[in-house]
Amino acid sequence: MGPAVLSSHTNYTNGDNSSHESVINNVSGDDCHWYEEIIDENLKWSFALNRVLQQGTSEFQDIALLDTKRFGKALMIDGKMQSAEADEFVYHECLIHPALLCHSNPKSVFIMGGGEGSAAREVLKHKSIEKVVMCDIDQDVVDFCRKHLTVNREAFCHKKLHLVINDARVELEKRKEKYDVIIGDLADPVKDGPCYKLYTKSFYHDIVKPKLHHNGIFVTQAGPAGIFTHKEVFTSIYNTIKQTFNYVIAYTAYIPSFADTWGWVMASDHPFCIKSEELDKRIEDRINGELLYLTGPSIVSSTIINKIVSLALLNETHIYTEATAKFIHGQGVVGCKQLNGGSCGRGV
Repeated sequence: MGPAVLSSHTNYTNGDNSSHESVINNVSGDDCHWYEEIIDENLKWSFALNRVLQQGTSEFQDIALLDTKRFGKALMIDGKMQSAEADEFVYHECLIHPALLCHSNPKSVFIMGGGEGSAAREVLKHKSIEKVVMCDIDQDVVDFCRKHLTVNREAFCHKKLHLVINDARVELEKRKEKYDVIIGDLADPVKDGPCYKLYTKSFYHDIVKPKLHHNGIFVTQAGPAGIFTHKEVFTSIYNTIKQTFNYVIAYTAYIPSFADTWGWVMASDHPFCIKSEELDKRIEDRINGELLYLTGPSIVSSTIINKIVSLALLNETHIYTEATAKFIHGQGVVGCKQLNGGSCGRGV
């Protein structure tokens, strides 16, 4: 039969009549429903569902937890895949561990976004950590994830975790202390979304860098980095961060549930240690438990990027500002309260 639009169907339309849709369809001849995510105007990505576990709308965004047949529990924010049970460890290990392992002795970490709790979970694996501040703008998303994503319940209850509900820009700016590592586990920069200002040159230069210790490291998720998608925001974010920090490294990994290669950017004013033998030693000495995805050699190999993308990174001239912002396909909740940013991120 035709599309069976359930209550988790969303349809956002802005002034230029473009739209971002996510639809649950029933396939003729069986009881399987499919969730459609619109990757761009010519591409859809579909997930076979067992059921919709939970859904709701916060002040800032639509939230849905789906039980998918291929990826297990999947968290959707504004119709876009944020995290899937089967492979979220790939995204979160890549976001967290290269920066913490490259730092000589990380003790304090500030996470912008991260409402799912997975980023904090990975940070807390490091024996040297004394304090983790996780600042997310959306209380509803944090409460939602605490309730339904049982894998992170221990992290949410950890005595070293300090959870703050606030605009990450405002919170970071007002704090007097500095941090060894600042992490951007932020939503993608989408039109009308809550956090594109947290990818700008002024934010990196005026707020992030002054809050890092002298040997501090900043790392952020930087959007899709595939051969067809890297110019959406990845190369711009990389080039923008280069305007502020002396040493900048881009690296990538394929995330199956995202249907694309994903990018991160790591930056500091001090050189990085990215020798595979030393990284393996630090993994063994510093981390409680075992990493599922990363090794020293795989961290090094993630920085070796194919010719198409590496040339684009080298030749990028665009600098991300509020006036010149680039956006990926999709958008936030039109008409929601607009703050400077800090919504729970691509890994929420």
